[in-house]
Amino acid sequence: MIDGIKRWLERGAVSPLHAEHLRRMRLREWKIAFYRTAILLLFIIGWEWAARERVIDPFLFSSPSLMWNLAVNLTVSGELLHHIAVTLVETLIGFAIGTAAGTALATLIWASPMLSRVLDPYLVVLNSMPKVALGPLFIVAIGAGYGSIIAMGVAITIIITTLVMHQSFKSANPDHLILARALGATRSQLFVKIIFPSSIPDLIAAIKVNVGLSWVGVIVGEFLVSKAGLGYLIIYGFQVFNLTLVMLNLLIVALLATLMYLAVSRVERHLLRHREAGG
Repeated sequence: MIDGIKRWLERGAVSPLHAEHLRRMRLREWKIAFYRTAILLLFIIGWEWAARERVIDPFLFSSPSLMWNLAVNLTVSGELLHHIAVTLVETLIGFAIGTAAGTALATLIWASPMLSRVLDPYLVVLNSMPKVALGPLFIVAIGAGYGSIIAMGVAITIIITTLVMHQSFKSANPDHLILARALGATRSQLFVKIIFPSSIPDLIAAIKVNVGLSWVGVIVGEFLVSKAGLGYLIIYGFQVFNLTLVMLNLLIVALLATLMYLAVSRVERHLLRHREAGG
C-alpha cells in the first residue's frame, strides 16, 4: 500500500481536488495581474486626460505623452541610455559593497561578544544619523566624482544590513546550537552550518530593503556632485524648469528599482526552493 502511494507521488499524480486547487490558484494570480494592469492603465489615461483638459497644470505635472516624446528623443540621441547606465552601475556597486560589507561586519561583531557590546550603541547612533548629511564629507574626502556617489550608496545600506544580520545571528535556534555543541562543533562550524544558513531569510529581507536604499543613496549623491546620471538629469530639469524631464527620470528610477526588486525576489524563491529540496 505504502509503496503504491510512493510510486503514485513519484509519477507526479495529483488528485482532482488538488488539480482544482491549483487551477483556482492560477486563476487568482491572473486576476491579480489583471487588476494591477488595469489600475496602472487607468492611472495613465486619467493623468493624460487631466493634463489635456487642464484639470492639472501640464507644466508642473507633465503628462504621459510629453514624457514619452521626451524619452524617445533622448533615447534616439543616446543621451538617456548613457545616464541610465551611469546610475545603474553606481547603484549596483554601492548595493553590492554595502550588503557584503554589512554582512561581514555583522559576522565580525558576532564573533566577538565583547566587540558586540562595545559597538552596539554606536551602530544605533549611526543608523539614526541622516546619511545625506555625510555627502559633503565624502566629497571632501574622496573627491567630486563617482567615488563619493558610490560611498553614499554604501553608507546608506551598510549599517542597516549590519544591524539586521547581527540580530539574526543572535536569534539562531538555541536548541540546535546546544545539540551541535554537544556533538563537538566548534564556534566556526556553528556559524557555517547553523547560524548563517538560518539567517538567509533575514539576509534576503535586508537585501530587499537595500534595493530601495541604494537607489536613494546614489540619486542623492548625484544631486550633490555629478555630471551624468539620472540624479543629474533631475537636478538639471529643476534648474531649467523642464519638469517633464524631472518626471521622466523619477519614473525611470522607479521602474529600475522595481526591476531590481523583482530580480531579488526571484533569487529568494530559488533559494527557498533549494532549501526545501535540501531539507
